Amino acid sequence: MAYRDLRDYLERLDKRGELVSIGAEVDPNLEITEIADRMVKEGGPALLFEKVKGSPFPLVINLFGTPQRMKLALEVEDLEEIGQEMVDLIEPELPTSFMEKLKALPKLKKMADFIPKRVKTGPCKEVILPGEDVNLLELPVMKCWPLDGGPFITLPLVFTKDPETGARNCGMYRMQVFDEKTTGMHWHIHKDGARHYLKAERRGEPLQVAVALGCDPATIYAATAPLPPDMDEMLFAGFLRKAPVELVKCETVDLEVPARAEFVLEGYVNPGERRTEGPFGDHTGYYSMADEYPVFHVTCITRRREPIYPSTIVGRPPMEDCYIGKATERIFLPLIRKQLPEIVDMNLPVEGVFHNLAIISIDKQYPGHARKVINALWGMGQMMFTKIIVVVDSWVNVHDWSEVVWRLGNNVDPSRDIVITQGPVDVLNHASPLPNIGGKMGIDATKKWKEEGFEREWPPDIEMSREIKELVERRWKEYGF
Repeated sequence: MAYRDLRDYLERLDKRGELVSIGAEVDPNLEITEIADRMVKEGGPALLFEKVKGSPFPLVINLFGTPQRMKLALEVEDLEEIGQEMVDLIEPELPTSFMEKLKALPKLKKMADFIPKRVKTGPCKEVILPGEDVNLLELPVMKCWPLDGGPFITLPLVFTKDPETGARNCGMYRMQVFDEKTTGMHWHIHKDGARHYLKAERRGEPLQVAVALGCDPATIYAATAPLPPDMDEMLFAGFLRKAPVELVKCETVDLEVPARAEFVLEGYVNPGERRTEGPFGDHTGYYSMADEYPVFHVTCITRRREPIYPSTIVGRPPMEDCYIGKATERIFLPLIRKQLPEIVDMNLPVEGVFHNLAIISIDKQYPGHARKVINALWGMGQMMFTKIIVVVDSWVNVHDWSEVVWRLGNNVDPSRDIVITQGPVDVLNHASPLPNIGGKMGIDATKKWKEEGFEREWPPDIEMSREIKELVERRWKEYGF
């Protein structure tokens, strides 16, 4: 059964001993971060802070902070099941590329049961606060790290429409609270929300925005998923939860939001209006520095009568977002394999913060195969941001960092096996000389073939014979161990 909303998920967590309620008053200014950081790094439970200083609302955090909780959130035993089901849905349509495969999903009859359902009202409308009553400072918004520019909303589902096509987008973009009625809108240049805003700005029009806080876990995850442009995240959320997301029309903007959200912030972003936003302690483990970003003006807040405010923290990994990212790795691997069937496995290490490092194992079939895969991945959706790609042979366990480094050190000749190129990089990449564009490196750590110009004899791995292993296994107790 799909979780109806955040509360349904919290009830499940509580029954499984995965939720701890804290009655002591805590400060959203740094104190909650320190508590939550310790919990996530220890693999601890989700935390419900019942008394948050300066706010009448409780705060919940660490909703997805372990691999087990991530599976529970999406109601699967194996996250790759989701990706394989997507492949099974797509397969009969025979699209020709990875992006076309994803774009084909909404067209399939099998997806009809997951189309968002429009309803007249919902719990998110139990309290309606018009513009004069809007006060964002009542929310328990956290200042996460000492050098942060202010408090940030960190788990928002930001809804916009393409001004030209009307296509909906839902993304997750941090929002610095400036005052009672305005926030920053941290739209990276490569994101769909930024694309919608740019179109509206070129037309000289404000862009309407709605922000849902506190939805069911599949809907929250869908806002983070690397879907192709104009694929509806709410349809994807319906697919994940095996039930349509109920949407309700906003009060002051022409947008629809999840009807069972805890809070909804409605408003607009003006063309040409910018304000300094940041710094912010980011998922790279470094601060992203202050810069100019659009300003979100809140015209209305709707909420439940007794809402729960959801939050997360990012910073030096491992953090809660690492488990969300690893879920994406597993869910989308079967789809990547459909485009690049030679790929055996993939690891986006949490230390590589997902866009810095990818380790790929392949079934190598011809000379230069590793380079082909490297270049293909750089041309595939958000994989374009990957700064370093390491390719190893099929028998290498990409999740065993010790083995990967061993193969890397032994199998690579830097003058021959490294590809250096230029291209788009993540906005948060602080090492590139210029923002948004920089160098990338591909490393071929596979066994080299004569057809690749390697004329020497490639040595075999050191491994004990099967007979001796079996002998020792049989006599193990004789040895006195």
